[in-house]
Amino acid sequence: MTVLHTEGIGMTSRRTRERMIRRLVDQGIQDKDILDAMRNVPRHLFVDDALASRSYEDTALPIGHGQTISQPYIVAKMTELLVAKKKPLKKVLEIGTGCGYQAAVLAQIVGHVYSVERIQPLYQHAKDLLTNLQINNISFLHSDGAWGWQEKGLFDGILVAAAPPDIPESLLQQLAVGGTMLIPIGVSRTEQILKRVTRTASGYDIENLETVSFVPFLAGVN
Repeated sequence: MTVLHTEGIGMTSRRTRERMIRRLVDQGIQDKDILDAMRNVPRHLFVDDALASRSYEDTALPIGHGQTISQPYIVAKMTELLVAKKKPLKKVLEIGTGCGYQAAVLAQIVGHVYSVERIQPLYQHAKDLLTNLQINNISFLHSDGAWGWQEKGLFDGILVAAAPPDIPESLLQQLAVGGTMLIPIGVSRTEQILKRVTRTASGYDIENLETVSFVPFLAGVN
């Protein structure tokens, strides 16, 4: 097993993480469990070594294959919105594992995370990293995100980390009654709206929350 330096030094140290937490509080993040999760997950391990010194800045960073790790505020905000109406959540579906950071944060506060990634090298790297970090309540699937993970549904929450032009019907069907989905919708990175979908006994309530910028939601696997 690879030895991981979870504490960090210099710009990846605990002191630097605490600056990130203070900034999140200033930005309006209030949930203590989410702040603790953001504090405890070593974000510098989820980016390339050359970018580790920037890992606790409030910015998205490239992780290869045209993908990014979202800025800390977006990770914290989407997590807070996901759990706001129902806590704790037992089963959460994540579409777009990426480097695994969002899954690692979610795993600190929900029962089990089911994470789907379409790009095989990202899927494998995230799976290996989170295994080495001994985060054991995450399951991984290499698949087209639009299909979700039907065999494991229904889900109390669904978090989508890429932007389709419309909400995939298959994901709506995998959301449990009373469950919440967070999904960015838009045809370009400058025209995306984060939506919160709540499934009711009679249909779906959809709220427009804020402007965001995510990578596009692509079909297929590679």
